[in-house]
Amino acid sequence: MNLLKVDTIAQSREKLKAAVAEKKQAIEFVKLEDALGRVIASDLVSPEPIPHFRRSTVDGYAVRSSDTHGVTDSIPVFLEMVEKIAIGTPAVRTIGPGQCAYVPTGGMIPEGADAVVMIEYCETFDADSIAVYDSVSAGRNVVGVGEDIREEALFLKKGTKIRPQEIGVLSSAGVHTVPVYKPWKITIISTGDELVPADQKPGPGQIRDINTYVLEAMSEKYGFEVAGKYVLKDRRELLEEAVKKALQTSDLVAVSGGSSQGEKDHTASVLDQLGDPGVFTHGIALKPGKPTILGYDKPSETILMGLPGHPAAAMMVFELLAVWLYRSETCQQAPKNTVAKMAVNVAGAPGRATCLLVELKDGPDGYIAEPILGKSGLMTTLSRAHGYTMIEVNKEGLKAGEPVQVVLL
Repeated sequence: MNLLKVDTIAQSREKLKAAVAEKKQAIEFVKLEDALGRVIASDLVSPEPIPHFRRSTVDGYAVRSSDTHGVTDSIPVFLEMVEKIAIGTPAVRTIGPGQCAYVPTGGMIPEGADAVVMIEYCETFDADSIAVYDSVSAGRNVVGVGEDIREEALFLKKGTKIRPQEIGVLSSAGVHTVPVYKPWKITIISTGDELVPADQKPGPGQIRDINTYVLEAMSEKYGFEVAGKYVLKDRRELLEEAVKKALQTSDLVAVSGGSSQGEKDHTASVLDQLGDPGVFTHGIALKPGKPTILGYDKPSETILMGLPGHPAAAMMVFELLAVWLYRSETCQQAPKNTVAKMAVNVAGAPGRATCLLVELKDGPDGYIAEPILGKSGLMTTLSRAHGYTMIEVNKEGLKAGEPVQVVLL
C-alpha cells in the first residue's frame, strides 16, 4: 500500500472500474408485479405494434372526416348510424359516405372511418341517424396502429430503473416477466468503542450508532441488497472475522470508521490482508472524506471500501463512489441535477475537491443554493440538504451569484 499519495475522485473511480472489469453482472427474471424499483438488464423490443388496432380517445362517433367539412354549430351534417361498437369488441361494419358508428373511449375504429367526433358535438336525430355539429380532420381523436410503440421498436433501454409508469409500459407490451440486474449484496460494518444502539441511552463518551442505519437506508434506496450488518468494537480480530464472512456473501463490503491512521484504525490493514490484490487507494483528495479506503478481492469479486467514521462524510463518499460504481455497472443514468446560483461566497480546500451540501431555495429567477456549513459529524447538515455541488481541486471557491450544478439527493 502507498499511504502517502491520495487519489482524486476521478482516479479512484478509474481504479474501481478497472478492479471490477471482469466482474459479471448477474441477471434474473422477475414477475411484472415484483419489478418496481429494479433495473432493466437488456434492451426490450416489442414483438407487435401497440396498439394493434385503431382506437378512439373519446366517446363519440366514428366518421369519414370528409363528411364533416364545412360543418358548424349552426350548419350540421346528418349521418346514418350503422353500428354501435361496444368496448372490447371488434368493429363489424365498414363506414361508407354519409355513415357513422358510435364508439366509446378505447373502442375500435371501424374500417372506412378516419376520425371521431366527440359525443358533446353530436345530437340524436332519430333512431338511425345523428346530427354532427363539428368539423374534424383526419386522425382527430384517433390513436393509430403502432402509434404508442411500433412493431420491433426498442421501447425500454437497458439500465432503466422501473417506476410505476414503466410498469404500465411493460404491461401494455405484454411483458409479464422482466429481465433485471440482480442487486449487489452489501455487508455494512461499523466500528467504534463509543457506539451504542439507537434505542440505548449513551453513557459518557458514547454516541448512538448512526452509520449502520444510514448506510442500510442508502443501500435500500439505491437498489443494493443488505446481506449483513455488524457494529463492532475496535478490535482487529472482530473486524477480520466479519470481513472474512462478508467476502463469502457480498459484492461490496463497506466498513465505516477505523479508516484514519490512529492506533485503533485497523480497516486498511485488514482489507489489504484479506483482499487479493487488496487495497489500492488509501486517501482521496476530497473534503469531507479524505481517509477513504478502496480495495478489491478478485477471488470473491468483492469490492472493499473503508468509509470515514463521520456520518456526513461516510454518506457522501458512499454516494460518490459505491453508488456511482453500481449505477455505472448496471448502465443506469447519472443522477438528476439542476442549476442554481450560489447565495454566498464559499472557499475551496487547497489540494482537495470539496463536496458542498446545499439547500435549494426559490429565487427571483430560479433556485438559490444556500450552503450548509457544519462539522461532518452533525447529521442535521444532511437532513437539510437537497443536493450537493462540487468545488474542483485547487479552485479557490465559489462566488455569490455564480451558477453551479447541484446534484439532487
